[in-house]
Amino acid sequence: MPNTVGKPYSVLDVFKALTEEEQQLVKDNQVHLTYRKREIVYKEGSKILGIYQVTKGKFKIYKTGVDQKPQIIAFTVPGDIQGYRSVLSNEPACTTVEALEESNVSFIPSEIIFHLVKHNPDFALLLIQQTCKELDRANSLITDIAQKTVKERVAEILLMLHDTFGTNKEGFININLTRDDISNIIGTATESVIRILRDFNSKNYITLENRKIKINDYKRIKLISESI
Repeated sequence: MPNTVGKPYSVLDVFKALTEEEQQLVKDNQVHLTYRKREIVYKEGSKILGIYQVTKGKFKIYKTGVDQKPQIIAFTVPGDIQGYRSVLSNEPACTTVEALEESNVSFIPSEIIFHLVKHNPDFALLLIQQTCKELDRANSLITDIAQKTVKERVAEILLMLHDTFGTNKEGFININLTRDDISNIIGTATESVIRILRDFNSKNYITLENRKIKINDYKRIKLISESI
């Protein structure tokens, strides 16, 4: 799965373990799909019939709370795979995946994934390792929410977005999120996020331009995120 609060995402290429014959099997059976901004790939509770590998663009992954408010738990980057845990466990999707911009994925049917798992132990091991990475990020998210202040979590989110998605030629982070999106990652009120971002902006730690954010003082933001 994608990255969690405070942890930039690094893609684990589970398909690198495939033989040439297996790679061709995947190519022959995959379907290339395009999703527009805000279009849903699959919803929490739905049946998943295969896995999705991101080839272009960005998606957000979220769960719905008891108050029906989404809790963003991760983002994707190209190369990331989604849906494999539900496929392997034969359980409904535990999250919703939504496009943040026009994005492309490669859909691989579940029967192909099961064939690869059964016949290629290296591929199966990489899937297990990917699951462990997800659990580690999930544990970090729980720890952050429980132990850090809202201000510290906002700073940590800014660093994570910066390190995961990089910046454009003007220095702005290469992902545009609403203030609601940021509050849904942190698990706090939107008004609190707006207030903290304005405070960072007034001190020139960051620059705000509509939905775009540029970190001007990376060291200071990092110190805030670490409670220093």
